[in-house]
Amino acid sequence: MFGLEALDLARIQFAFTISFHILFPAITIGLASYLAVLEGLWLKTHNDTYRDLYHFWSKIFAVNFGMGVVSGLVMAYQFGTNWSRFSDFAGSVTGPLLTYEVLTAFFLEAGFLGVMLFGWNKVGRGLHFFSTVMVAIGTLISTFWILASNSWMQTPQGFEIVNGQVIPTDWLAIIFNPSFPYRLMHMATAAFVATAFFVGSSAAWHLLRGKDNPAIRTMLSMAMWMALIVAPIQAVIGDFHGLNTLEHQPAKIAAIEGHWENKGNEATPLILFGWPDMKEEKTKFAVEIPYLGSLILTHSLDKQVPALKEFPPEDRPNSTIVFWSFRVMVGLGFLMIFTGLCSLWLRKRDSLYTSRPFLYLALWMGPSGLIAILAGWFTTEIGRQPWVVYGLMRTADASSNHSFMQMSITLIMFVVVYFALFGAGLGYMMRLVRKGPKTDEGKETNSGGPGQKRTPARPLSAADDEGADADHRSSLTKEI
Repeated sequence: MFGLEALDLARIQFAFTISFHILFPAITIGLASYLAVLEGLWLKTHNDTYRDLYHFWSKIFAVNFGMGVVSGLVMAYQFGTNWSRFSDFAGSVTGPLLTYEVLTAFFLEAGFLGVMLFGWNKVGRGLHFFSTVMVAIGTLISTFWILASNSWMQTPQGFEIVNGQVIPTDWLAIIFNPSFPYRLMHMATAAFVATAFFVGSSAAWHLLRGKDNPAIRTMLSMAMWMALIVAPIQAVIGDFHGLNTLEHQPAKIAAIEGHWENKGNEATPLILFGWPDMKEEKTKFAVEIPYLGSLILTHSLDKQVPALKEFPPEDRPNSTIVFWSFRVMVGLGFLMIFTGLCSLWLRKRDSLYTSRPFLYLALWMGPSGLIAILAGWFTTEIGRQPWVVYGLMRTADASSNHSFMQMSITLIMFVVVYFALFGAGLGYMMRLVRKGPKTDEGKETNSGGPGQKRTPARPLSAADDEGADADHRSSLTKEI
């Protein structure tokens, strides 16, 4: 069907599940740190706006965290079901790294998550803030181990191959492989930027509907400061990441650039737009800027970038896909920087919260960070092809021996279940966003602690629409 084989369906299935999954950890990473900042500001300033925002976003964090855990379990099983040969070959490296992630990050998050979500009226302020910080640190530790495993597949080192299996010889070299630092910083920063635009978009939506209060304004202000500062930093990190990729995966860079051959000693142009044709081995309709390719990728005006024709056809990534996925990522990155600069200009003119054109821009930029993350992962993973472990094991040799029919049925089942299950979860999360933060102006809220009233929490109260109001929860408890 459509010229696809069982291997293609296995790749599509993994791409589909990981694309769903990556959205949740990205927001979890950003929201966890955002919540820690909000609670810290509340403790320092006693401004109830930060408290109200904390309660509001903690509900969304709880739903998002749950969906991230569920979607992540499916991916772990796929290594054994669809990619058993890869697991047999490299499991001695990837298995321990994922185990370390569970033993450190997941246990840390699980240990403090209950206190963070349900302990507001049950523990002291210091312990609750400590729990929030520990959950935030846990999400970053999880990112550390996941990126270490994936980066090793991109730039493997610290091993030897014995009887067709990878045997670790230097764990520090495995973890801190050449691409790991750049990819870790790139992903963590992307999560912060994506969360900033998610928060900013929700604030813009409320302001456009006439809901204007200190909490909504604080949401937009903090989000735009984050965009203004972090989006340009992400561009710099991306530049360093590109130089590292050029050194260790030159074929990937050639595919990203749609660059097929060098001419004499001429500098490499930058192809802004075009259509790389893998069969004809050229980029059609190319719009080029002379010298710029060399300047960006080598930081010189005379060095050349490796070309696709320098690699055997069987070793070339699919340039048609990664050429455009990379440009989607970069294009959205420039729009994020532009949005941050616009916010600064409007802030100085005292019209950040009233400029409807800007609010619409912020609204529509809401999913931009998540789309950029997906585009970046497509570029990274498809650009690694045809290798599952770069230079060591081809993707075609890594899959399990399943039939086309088996893979078709399971893929269809995944699509149906994922859209039903996570579609409902996302719908519920967006409903919470639309309600906006609940403010209790002039009303004292129980902060918990020794000697103060303690209210039992129901399991789902982390996402309760009235979860921030201790008195309301007390009345519900009495009624039950």
